[in-house]
Amino acid sequence: MNTEEQQEEHLVAAARAGDRAAFGRLVEAHARQVFRVCFRITGSEAMAEDAVQETFIRAWRKLAGFDDRSAFSTWLHRVAVNSALEQLRREKRHAAEPEPEADALAGPAWTDGAPSPERETESAAASRHISIALTELSPLERAAFVMRHYQEQPLIEICEALGLKQSAAKQAIFRAVKKMRAALHEFQPDSGVKHAIGE
Repeated sequence: MNTEEQQEEHLVAAARAGDRAAFGRLVEAHARQVFRVCFRITGSEAMAEDAVQETFIRAWRKLAGFDDRSAFSTWLHRVAVNSALEQLRREKRHAAEPEPEADALAGPAWTDGAPSPERETESAAASRHISIALTELSPLERAAFVMRHYQEQPLIEICEALGLKQSAAKQAIFRAVKKMRAALHEFQPDSGVKHAIGE
């Protein structure tokens, strides 16, 4: 266990004991990544912000039940996925998907303040195509796809987070990849697009 992991473990232990300052430091450490997960699932900056807020409220309330055999970040991402899906259900996004917010397409979902060389070379066009393609997925497909291909979560954790059997989770991922490929068929994929659809 490295120093950063040890520090987080101490913060989690303190937060579980009721230390709000420790929990605040955990929020600061994970807020950006949680936002990115929520944004990719909801496709809306406003909805993602609401989901992030709900994620940390739920995390604080449920922290006593956190099983420290798994990483805190893994557990938190499960909470984030469920919060984002709940936002979609509230807005009934699955019934009528609006166009993605123009400013959000090239914004928070694809940048983190310190882009890697790979992200720097990823074109704005690729980001736009991928973002639009994500909105064509059902909420469940989008969540499964994001967890598998962006967070690189193992199948068993996707099943736990989404309340699915392994076969259902595999089908959701398969359908998502198939829809993404179809949506991006006419776009000449660069490395960013290929990575996004699991190639």
